[in-house]
Amino acid sequence: MKGRQLIYSAEYLDFFKNSSPRTREKLLYATSILETLVQIPPKFVKKLKNTVFYELRISSENEVRVILFATGNENINQASQIVFLNAFVKKSTKDYRQEIQKAVNILRRQL
Repeated sequence: MKGRQLIYSAEYLDFFKNSSPRTREKLLYATSILETLVQIPPKFVKKLKNTVFYELRISSENEVRVILFATGNENINQASQIVFLNAFVKKSTKDYRQEIQKAVNILRRQL
């Protein structure tokens, strides 16, 4: 059963296409959980402080991939839509500020 509508930005799709087969497999698994589970486990996603965004982390090939997304509701468990905005390989906490700004720009374009 599909509960949430998933919307993918061009930036996220580029990240997905350029990922290794193993990483793509993990991304598909993670997005299927967001799409189908009514109650999303807190260890799976994290709300970013002082933003409207959530992050989903995937560990693959000794690196952490961070996917930034927004929902159609303040409470992710009540959201009917999830918009995947952008993704990046986490190298340091400094990456977040720049990637959050990219996500803001992508979200504005999506609306």
